[in-house]
Amino acid sequence: MGGVTSSMAAKFAFFPPNPPSYKLITDDLTGLLLLSPFPHRENVEVLKLPTRRGTEIVAVYVRHPMATSTLLYSHGNAADLGQMYELFVELSIHLRVNLMGIILENVLALGSICPSEQNTYADIEAVYKCLEESYGAKQEDIILYGQSVGSGPTLDLAARLPQLRAVVLHSPILSGLRVMYPVKRTYWFDIYKNIDKIPLVNCPVLIIHGTSDEVVDCSHGKQLWELCKEKYEPLWLKGGNHCDLELYPEYIRHLKKFVSTVEKSPSQRNSSRRSTDQFEQSRRSTDVFEVSRKSTDRREKPRQSTDRLEKQKNLSNNADKLEKLRMSFDQMERSRRSVDCHEKSRKSIDHQLERARKSVDRLERIRTG
Repeated sequence: MGGVTSSMAAKFAFFPPNPPSYKLITDDLTGLLLLSPFPHRENVEVLKLPTRRGTEIVAVYVRHPMATSTLLYSHGNAADLGQMYELFVELSIHLRVNLMGIILENVLALGSICPSEQNTYADIEAVYKCLEESYGAKQEDIILYGQSVGSGPTLDLAARLPQLRAVVLHSPILSGLRVMYPVKRTYWFDIYKNIDKIPLVNCPVLIIHGTSDEVVDCSHGKQLWELCKEKYEPLWLKGGNHCDLELYPEYIRHLKKFVSTVEKSPSQRNSSRRSTDQFEQSRRSTDVFEVSRKSTDRREKPRQSTDRLEKQKNLSNNADKLEKLRMSFDQMERSRRSVDCHEKSRKSIDHQLERARKSVDRLERIRTG
């Protein structure tokens, strides 16, 4: 077992830049802690916080005047506060959040796996306590952000805070052992057992992962998303690797959309979700109506047959009318012919009478002559 745990330690050991990218100094006039060589900003505070395990952690607090949320950002390995400082400031500006950024500088020293894992849990607890006590942040206003190995302490804390506003997991791991081996179960000696803790998180969870991640395969993020209790639309960055996701324009756009969504009250989020569901149902109802309309269209042929019968009926009626009209014409013709015959008979009689009258006149002339 010692070989396995040592291998995990080597995989996740903290390798900060050497030499460090910053120096922690104290200003002689104000007594404020500063990160050299970065210029002092009025809205940025550098803190050194004690933990329950007797260690100290350095953190940076960036204040935004319009913020309604506070982002607690836990970075992973191979970085220090100097490298993350500008990103912390930019995220605060673009997301309009207060941001507490920490580097888990106690993460997994070789040969002391369990104590070092527990040290990281103590680190994030100390920072969370500072947010509550020194800055008045409430649990329901805090968004926990865990990157890479930082997803371990993030989910450990999130599983114990039922009223959190939200969680962001950036290139997260299922567990330490699962990064190295495709195991199907959780062993007692495994570290950062995110796969077992994420179902206990009650708030919305956003997962961001690069599809070409060579350190932590994208399948880790996808499986964690499947296990989320309250899923948010994930961001799978095509071609993204383990340490370059911030360079993609979709990264900041999706984060802004997520923060804007979770800052709504739960009732507003549910109402919005119901409205979307109702729209979907309406759309489906419209689709059903479309099917019915098409079915009606299919009945168009029988309707056309009815129209044909109607036309035939009309033609029949017209034929009847024509027949009656023809019969009337025939009757009129017969009557006309009868009149003509009668006229001819009358003329014949008149002619005969005229001949008889002339014969009488001739006989009268002969008699008198």
